Amino acid sequence: MAERLALFATTARGTEDLLAEELKELGARRIRQDRGGVRFMASLDEALKVCLWSRIAMRVLYPLGEFEAHGAEGLYEAVASVPWEEHLTPETTFAVEATLKDSEHSHTGFVALKVKDAVVDRMRDKRGARPDVDPRNPDVRVVAHLVRERLSLSLDLCGEPLHRRGYRVRPTPAPLKETLAAALLRAAGYTGEEALVDPMCGSGTILIEGGLIARRRAPGIARDFAVEKWPHLGARARELLEDLRADARRNERKVAVPILGFDKDPEALEAARRNVKAAKLAEEILLEEGDATKLPPLPASGGLLLTNPPYGDRLGSGGQKGMKSFYFKLGDSLRAQAGWRVWVLSGNPAFESAFHSRPRSRRDLWNGPIACTLLGYSPRGGEPKSEAPLGVPHEPLDVAPVRPDDEGEEQR
Repeated sequence: MAERLALFATTARGTEDLLAEELKELGARRIRQDRGGVRFMASLDEALKVCLWSRIAMRVLYPLGEFEAHGAEGLYEAVASVPWEEHLTPETTFAVEATLKDSEHSHTGFVALKVKDAVVDRMRDKRGARPDVDPRNPDVRVVAHLVRERLSLSLDLCGEPLHRRGYRVRPTPAPLKETLAAALLRAAGYTGEEALVDPMCGSGTILIEGGLIARRRAPGIARDFAVEKWPHLGARARELLEDLRADARRNERKVAVPILGFDKDPEALEAARRNVKAAKLAEEILLEEGDATKLPPLPASGGLLLTNPPYGDRLGSGGQKGMKSFYFKLGDSLRAQAGWRVWVLSGNPAFESAFHSRPRSRRDLWNGPIACTLLGYSPRGGEPKSEAPLGVPHEPLDVAPVRPDDEGEEQR
């Protein structure tokens, strides 16, 4: 590998510019937004810092190349042309993850199998022995993305996707992905210097991500990364990560602002408590039972109120009329909080009119397969505090070389 690596970080659609800003802060160079992610250049220590510290990226990938791959034979030949002996040894375990879009092939398992066959055949030819496949805990994870006849191959530096922070021990139906929650907080300008409230906290993801920001805790501090097991970079990566983790722990701080969560569902609240405890933020986050449409007065000091209300499937009976009634009551409740900036992630087209308030900013994005809008409202009784600039993010014309489809994972 070159001294400076050409990498690609994936993210939820509509948050590419937020990830680009974050990558710049983490030391990445030659940053370019793409659909579903951001390309960038980074040295090994900078790439590891991104793995450890990125709150928004879902994966950090090292692209190996793009190929025309027609039919099963063309797919095999394209993969076999890659010098896998530079990345694997016969003792290395690996796994293949395949995604398809508008492809002549109808099954990801078939594509993954052809990729695997080409890899092991090349290794047997070049090294005299083949590596074993380990789908659960491989040393090297190969990512294959096939769009029509265009094949992209990459290695995943992280292994498990970065949204799996390790604290979600008790999920609820349709949880918000951790990386998307962090993107929402960044879009709302949250830096951990003001109070944070989620009046419909569910399993607590927004609050926990806010707590990590306020604590200045690296989101990947408690996990390992696949690159640590790579045969040619693993030893150096482990050494660098040891220093990065130690530095991250030294720079944590106590949380000086209140972080509050409410939910009227006792089961959701219990899930949030368990997740908060697993995140080691039980002293920083206060959880109480409460109805968002009848929210008690919040501290007069104000702060950020960020929430992700139900999109319609969990409101019970009443249909569209019931949804609109719920959104209207929610608007009355949240507008009554003087001095609080209100931000809402809406996945229901009826929300904005029923909420009955004009947003000062909006951002179109995707929560998995669901088109959503992040709406920002000015606080009652004062001008809004300084926030990150918003607007509809620019969608590039070109397509990312690798964009693993995450729609099968947990979504709202």
